[in-house]
Amino acid sequence: MKKRILIVDDEISILKLLNFVLSKDYDLTIKNSGVEAIDWLEQGNDPDLVISDLQMPYFDGSSFVRNLKISGYYRDTPVILLSGVDNLEEKVNKMQFRLEGHLQKPFNPTTLKTMIGTLLSKSEKQ
Repeated sequence: MKKRILIVDDEISILKLLNFVLSKDYDLTIKNSGVEAIDWLEQGNDPDLVISDLQMPYFDGSSFVRNLKISGYYRDTPVILLSGVDNLEEKVNKMQFRLEGHLQKPFNPTTLKTMIGTLLSKSEKQ
């Protein structure tokens, strides 16, 4: 059975790219905002990994990921943050929760796939 990845991003071009790159190997659920993603999670869905944009309207990626990480249930779900913001490394280091991975947009799809594979194999061993 394919691993399930929740993708949260408001950029159609990024969603199309992620779908093209990942859909063959993973079961993807795509949401356009943190609000939609939280609603989906509250319906009892349990992704193996989350990929989220940092900058989104209404409920940004930082708030969305913080909510995941403080929840008892999704605390250990690996998260990869994608963003086009300047100083992404600095912003990630200032976050008050642990983030498993982050990539600057535009990103290399091969690098992303490698990161996903590594994180999913680590989570299987725990």
